[in-house]
Order: sequence, then structure tokens, then C-alpha cells
Amino acid sequence: MARLPRIQLTDIPQHIIQRGNNRNLCFADEQDFAAYAHWLTEYSVKHYVDIHAWVFMTNHVHLLCTPRKSNAISLMMQSLGRRYVQYFNYKYRRSGTLWEGRFKSCLIEDVSYLLQVYKYIELNPVRANMVAEPSEYFWSSYQINALGKQSELCTPHPVYIELGTNSLVRQETYQSLFKYQVAPKLIEDIRVSLNKGLALGSECFKSEVEQSSGRRVRGAKLGRPLGSCKKVGSDTH
Repeated sequence: MARLPRIQLTDIPQHIIQRGNNRNLCFADEQDFAAYAHWLTEYSVKHYVDIHAWVFMTNHVHLLCTPRKSNAISLMMQSLGRRYVQYFNYKYRRSGTLWEGRFKSCLIEDVSYLLQVYKYIELNPVRANMVAEPSEYFWSSYQINALGKQSELCTPHPVYIELGTNSLVRQETYQSLFKYQVAPKLIEDIRVSLNKGLALGSECFKSEVEQSSGRRVRGAKLGRPLGSCKKVGSDTH
């Protein structure tokens, strides 16, 4: 089946995954993680992308971010990918591709789904049995969002800010979200939406995106059309 065209709507959050080619390592030591974080910070600022959550695993990366300009995420990921591959190939005296094709992404409805995607991303090392608690994994945003560690990379999303009237209350509320794992059905929905480039959210949200972009962001399953919904954005790429 042909791959759906990528959709990027300004000010709508996106979940991104980028994997190493053939699931091979793309980070071999701590210096590699630090280099990637440095350039992600640089290019997210340059291309006007807010980064809310992340996890860097040994063979893939998850990001939750919001573009503030047209085509911002593609520009950021292209710049980051090229720069990091140059670094990695030079350091390890290798050549050729590092990443598994282009990155995958899906749009996220912020009201009901955004914090669940935060959790999904930051619990990745726990699901992989690398750590017992998300706080034990250094290369994720959990220590920032839940424990108050300072980071130039992280821009809190308004939904996160609404968790409390001050940073301490927000952190405590955020920690409480992790008392329970992400539901298996939601994990499956997140993975399908991400791998197929769909949208994760309510049917109304999906209709809004489709009306705004003119492109399908849900599976091919037929159903009764929803009523009219307001548009959520206007930029498609």
C-alpha cells in the first residue's frame, strides 16, 4: 500500500520516531547521546520546534514536539539527521546510512491524548526492561517533567503547564500519572498511528485534520461522517 503523504500542521503536537537502520545501534556510548541532544537542541531552536518529551534508546529515538512554523519538523529532522550521521560515521570509521529511511510521525490531539504520549515515550526504557522506574533512565525527559531538572531542550506544552499552579505542583501531578502503565489498547493505537502516519485523537479531531489538510489521517475503515468541526491548521507537507 502506498505511504500516506506526511502532514504537518503548525501548532499541532506530533509524536516522532526515528529508528536505526535494520534496528542497528545509533548510539554506542554516552558521548553519542550527548551529541544528539546538543544538535537536537540547536536545530529545534533554529527551525522553531518546541520539544516537550523525548527518549533516546540505543537504536531509536522518540520525540514529542510542536512545530511553530510551516515545515519546521521536517527541516529540523533533516538537519539533525545529516549532522549526526556525519559525526557517527567519522567517529566509528563507517560509511553509508544510519537511519531507517525517513522518520515516522503522527499528529496528537492535545486535550485527551497528549499526556498519555508523554507517558508512552518516557516509559519506553521501563517496557524494554532497562530500568525499573523512568527516573532511572538518564536520556529521557522524565527527570525534567517529573523531577524538575533543568534543560534547554524542553519546552513545556500548555497541557503540562495546566497540571498545577507552580512547578512543584506540576511535577507532583505529573509523577502521579505514572502510577499506572499506559493501557495496552492505547499502546497499540499509538504504535499504529505512528507507523502509518495517522492521527491519534477523537473522531472529531481526525475530521478536523482531514478537513484542514485534505488528506486521510485515519484507517480505511468506513464509518458515518461526523458533524462539521472547526479547522485545526492549514499547513501540509
